[in-house]
Amino acid sequence: MPPQLLKYWLPSGEGGAKIRWGESGDYDRCILNIQEAVSKHGAPLGDHTVHGLCATLHKMATGARPGHAPGESSGH
Repeated sequence: MPPQLLKYWLPSGEGGAKIRWGESGDYDRCILNIQEAVSKHGAPLGDHTVHGLCATLHKMATGARPGHAPGESSGH
């Protein structure tokens, strides 16, 4: 992922603020927000791609897999 997109989607960016990393539901918010952003510019990402992307962003943002960061309930 290009650095400018990482900056946007991680906690210090505008996209990261929408996702609220580390709070319950962050993974689901990631999927919804990224699909919404991508769909504005073309076709939505495939399920495998968006889930992998959000899992990677979650690990980068919180240091843990989805559902395992402090403050989250394990739902994934």
